[in-house]
Amino acid sequence: MLSLKDLKLRGKTVFLRVDFNVPITQEGKITDDNRIRTVLPTLNYLLDKDAKIIIGSHLGRPKGKLIPELSLKPVLKRLSELTSKEITFADDVIGERVDKLKMLLKNGQALLLENLRFYPEESRNDIYFAQELAKHVDFYVNDAFSTCHRIHASIIAITQYVKKSAVGFQLQREIKYLSKLIYSPEKPYTIILGGAKVSDKIPVIQNLLNKADNILIGGAMAYTFLAAQGFDVGRSLIEEDKEELALLLLKKAREKSVQIHFPLDHIIAAKLEPSSRSLTIEDFPIPKDFMAVDIGPKTVDKYSKIISEAKTILWNGPLGVFEIDKFSKGTNKIARAIANSNAISIIGGGESSAAVYKAGLDKNISHISTGGGASLEFIANESLPGIEVLREK
Repeated sequence: MLSLKDLKLRGKTVFLRVDFNVPITQEGKITDDNRIRTVLPTLNYLLDKDAKIIIGSHLGRPKGKLIPELSLKPVLKRLSELTSKEITFADDVIGERVDKLKMLLKNGQALLLENLRFYPEESRNDIYFAQELAKHVDFYVNDAFSTCHRIHASIIAITQYVKKSAVGFQLQREIKYLSKLIYSPEKPYTIILGGAKVSDKIPVIQNLLNKADNILIGGAMAYTFLAAQGFDVGRSLIEEDKEELALLLLKKAREKSVQIHFPLDHIIAAKLEPSSRSLTIEDFPIPKDFMAVDIGPKTVDKYSKIISEAKTILWNGPLGVFEIDKFSKGTNKIARAIANSNAISIIGGGESSAAVYKAGLDKNISHISTGGGASLEFIANESLPGIEVLREK
């Protein structure tokens, strides 16, 4: 797989695929620019090497329709501020007007294209659309890890129509750290899994049962496992159709001497509302009108001790209803425990990353992935389509 430093960039036109899928308010304000910041090392390197850069990204899910609210124009403003460079904007993705803007680029200049997903051909991995994207382009660079699990035209098909394809610095870093989790984790190796659905994490658990020492379960997914074992979990969110599979995973874990840990105590509430009365309980059953919304203090203490003894940590998914501050305490305390550990710590994107950034702990984490879904798929399958195509090219 080629890296940026393998390319002779001066005067060459580079299509740089990034992920600027950032949260934007109705007023056009970006509320979290981390995904823009992570691309800056690659973009600045290309600018410094006097390349001509065409930046392609998606935003949201317009499903092939032009939706003004999902325009990348707000991103252009923030990107220009962060790079201190004037970056041109194309209000389309392909066509004569865009081709002219490409041709007008001078060395060390960049052009940001409009939302790639305004075209349905993008998500269809359409070869003709990919050919249009690749017009007047010499090299392709992918620095969008969070979309590498998508078989889309700007990820896969475009690589057929450029001279060389390479990996950007952020994607290179993702591959390095996530590969370490799969092939050479230092022991003890502890995995923390949360979020709503067991089904999202099944392939990860199956693949890591051969490698992990401890798996700490929280979030709503814990209650599918607990319900499967016969505990009365009240109105806690569970996946009834996954209970049998949960029992099978527990059986496999026992066979491989992997310790799977569940909450010892539970914060429960009648409703998912900030004003809802909450209680801490240690025993089952959870009252029939209540649901679990966070891990309790005993669980925090137990999980924090296991985390403190780990040499490698992977965390993916919040351990409570993180979007409600009142029910985010367990998640925040686990984030702090990871930050205070001496382990190689990897956060698998999504709300786990948000918790770390919100608490100002990001400097104490070895690696924070830019893609929640992509990181899970990478760990489960040991690669992604967007990475494999770079290996082939």
